[in-house]
Formats: sequence, structure tokens, C-alpha cells
Amino acid sequence: MTTRLGIELLPVGNIDKIVELAREVENLGLDSVWVTDHYYNRNAYIILTLISQRTERINLGIGVTNPYVTHPAWTAGAAATLQEASKGRFILGIGAGDKTTLETIGIERKKALKAVRESIEIIRRLLNCEVVTYDGELFKLRNARLNIKNKIEVPIYVGAQAPKMLQLAGEIADGVIINASDPGIVREAVRNVEAGAEKKGREMRDIEIAVCTCFSVDRDEKKAIETAKIVVAYILAGLSKEVAEKLDIDTNTVEEIRNTLERGDIKKATELVKDEYVHKLAIAGTPEQCIEKIIKIVKAGTKHVILGSPLGPDKRRAIETIAKEIAPALKQNI
Repeated sequence: MTTRLGIELLPVGNIDKIVELAREVENLGLDSVWVTDHYYNRNAYIILTLISQRTERINLGIGVTNPYVTHPAWTAGAAATLQEASKGRFILGIGAGDKTTLETIGIERKKALKAVRESIEIIRRLLNCEVVTYDGELFKLRNARLNIKNKIEVPIYVGAQAPKMLQLAGEIADGVIINASDPGIVREAVRNVEAGAEKKGREMRDIEIAVCTCFSVDRDEKKAIETAKIVVAYILAGLSKEVAEKLDIDTNTVEEIRNTLERGDIKKATELVKDEYVHKLAIAGTPEQCIEKIIKIVKAGTKHVILGSPLGPDKRRAIETIAKEIAPALKQNI
């Protein structure tokens, strides 16, 4: 199995430094760069456009946009622009969005499955140069079109965790992005994608299974784990009761961390994160420990591993470690 290895970059801080990190990812021979899309960070589409102008080979993905903050017609135009700017290297990641984040700007995340399905249908038709009249449950278009002359191919990946969203990805998407670090959770997710694909008579070889995981690597195992805790706190806050129970994580602690973050006390929330939770919800530790965990994830059924924030105490050094130590080890062992 050929495994692709990518890096997720959080678009915060100095823009030039973000672009330079993306260039470093390409120069070191990794396969993809993904930029997260949240209204409160630097705009992911603008960052990806800048990266597209400073790179030549690497795939560029948005991970992931949602149909509540941005209308699918706008997203189709942005995707077309980025695909042209990157000369065919863009991947559109789309999902239901984070419920808590959407609530902070007064948006209700209603009918998530319907929202994602309708959005993908609209985006594909617009990119296909169609004049679109669409009478959906959530979206309605009348004679809408993009000002493009030729069909633009853009791979669409669905960011999914819940079974029905995973099945939807299997039905209609070019790929799926599973947020997980536990091999058992990944295997179960893949089974749901397979169920959706089978329903529509699709072959799994036509759907790329990508896994995005919170990641932190350092020669000092303790530093790697501590660095990951702030991200794991947010993962815990968004964890469903079902997944928490599967991973044997105390649901009362999950609720406490959620409430603490809602009060804005990030320091306290981070302190509530136990090392064992990091091991269950992230890949964190020495290069050797990370290699062992990534191999298990790959064998659970993924073709594309996206290593996400925080990467490590030192992002640049972490990227070098991923490229020079982890990537070669994966090629040798998978």
C-alpha cells in the first residue's frame, strides 16, 4: 500500500512564516499541505492561494470548509480559483463544521447531512459549467453559474466522524477525512465508508481514505505530550458521548473540559487533560513512538495520513523529523 503523508497547518500568526512552512513541507518531499478553515483564523483560501504561488508539486487542501459560513456557490468559485492558481493541485475538504464554533457567530448547524450533500451537488454542477437551478431543502439557486468556460475538476473530500456522514462520503465523495488517532476508530470509520460506497455500487479504490490526527513529536516524550494537550482539550470538548465511551474516557471530564473552554479558561482546560487522553486522541511522543502509532493507523485502512496541529514544540524541527525519520520508516515498514 502506498501511503501519502501530509501536514496540516493552522493559519495563525505571521502569514509569511505559514507560507515558508508549506514550502519546507514540499522541499522535504512530503505529499500534501492542508490549511484549516475557521472564521477566527487567517483566511484559509487566501493562505492557500499564497502557498500555491510559492510551491510547484505538493497537493493543497482546505481542511475543512463548511456550508454554513460560506454558501456552496461561493465555495465553488473559490475552488475553481484555487485549482487554476495551483495548476490542478487543490483538494476541497468540506464538512458540517464545528457546532460550538458556529454557535459563537449565531449559526445553527441544522440538518448536517443534508447541508453537506446539497453543497457537494451544487459545487459539482457549478464546476461542470452548468447553469444551476436547484430547489434543495437548505439551498435554492436560480440560474446560477460560474463565469468559467471549461469544466474544472476538483476532488471533494468529506470531513466525517459520525457513521451517517462517513456513509455519505462513501456514497458521493472522492475522499474522506477521518479525524482519529485510534486504529479501532479508524477501522470502524472505514467500514462505514465501505457501506456507503456499496450502497451506490462504488469501488473503494475510487475513494481516498485520509486520516487527520493531532500530532506532536519531539525527542523529549514529555514535551511532545504536553505540547499536544491544548489541542486534545478542544478534541475532548467536541467528543460525542458514544466515542468517549468507546475510548474509555470519562464523560464527566469531557463535560468539565467543555464547560471550562466555553468560559475561556484555556489554561485550566489544558490542565484537565491527562496523559492517557493524549495517547487516545493524538499521536504524540518520540519519533520512534510516533512511527509505531502511524503504522497502526495505516494498517487500519488509510491511504493518506495528515499530521495536524500542534506538530511539536518546534514546528519546523517537527516537519524535518517527519520528512527525514518518519516518512522513510513508513516506506520500509508498510
